[in-house]
Amino acid sequence: MNIKIPATVITGFLGAGKTTLVRHVLNNAKGKRIALIINEFGDVGVDRDVLKGCGDQACDETDMIELANGCICCTVAEEFIPTITKLLALDPRPDHIVIETSGLALPQPLVRAFNWPEIKADVTVDGVVTVADASALAAGRFASDEKAIDAQRKSDEMLDHDTPMGELFEDQLVCADLILLNKTDLVEETKLVEIEAELRKHLREGVKLVRTQKGEIDMAALLGIQSESEMDMEGRMSHHERHHASEGDGHHHHNHEHDDFDSFSIHLPEVPNKKQLTDAVEAVIRKHDILRLKGFVAIKDAHARLSLQAVGPRIDTYFDRQWVNEVERGTALVVIGQAPLDRDQITLELQAALS
Repeated sequence: MNIKIPATVITGFLGAGKTTLVRHVLNNAKGKRIALIINEFGDVGVDRDVLKGCGDQACDETDMIELANGCICCTVAEEFIPTITKLLALDPRPDHIVIETSGLALPQPLVRAFNWPEIKADVTVDGVVTVADASALAAGRFASDEKAIDAQRKSDEMLDHDTPMGELFEDQLVCADLILLNKTDLVEETKLVEIEAELRKHLREGVKLVRTQKGEIDMAALLGIQSESEMDMEGRMSHHERHHASEGDGHHHHNHEHDDFDSFSIHLPEVPNKKQLTDAVEAVIRKHDILRLKGFVAIKDAHARLSLQAVGPRIDTYFDRQWVNEVERGTALVVIGQAPLDRDQITLELQAALS
């Protein structure tokens, strides 16, 4: 009897803590060989570089594959299926596959792809895990959009759709087998209870919601759910898929819900100091309503590379590794927000502030 390799799909909005959760998995693999697929959004492979060196025995370089297209739902045939096939050809095969989707990727088409004949007999979705940012939700960054648009829809008969962000968040919730409400240490208990009550309105029956901090969860609760999610798509249909079903052609001649998002990369030389960097980043985030800004930074006279992760006004930095050589030194940032982003102005402001 052929034993299928279990795969865990990790989804969630920008900055929710997906990469932190993946690092936790790799560092607590306990002898399991983990294959990792990263659906990075943007042309700077930030998440891949962050994960390098974590859990080396659990996931070596040949087990880590990046899909650079931000919309995995459009690259199932071209990228995802060949990637799974490549992993299946490894000797030995991985014990578990972890897929970190882009914060803008719809999980449903990806889960449905596990029914493709090329891979159906060899892999199964152990579980879809959606990571939600408790701190962002408490600030109304994502959940409030849904409520506000829902109220507006009820008052105006001409409006019958949620905002793209609201729809995407709902799609991530309805597809999940497990919800991780992350960063709960940053939110008061009464607010957490409110957030949980709102989230549960969108969950399928039996889906568990677990509070986490820094993506830390017992591996027994995260891996081994055995949901076979691809066999149970009836209740997981997304807004995106319902739209295609109504069109009746099954082709991707459409405008995505997440076409309302934009991302671009900025390459800069060395930055004078860390405070100047964080001040500049905070200023452009507030001025241009940027959702996420992340990357790696070369600080003048610093021998190590600075990792930067900014979600809204909150900015986290840490030195992650030594620079390999002087040629490598430099600053590469990815900016993500709702379209249209003023790319030239944001770039000019960062260049001026960091010169």
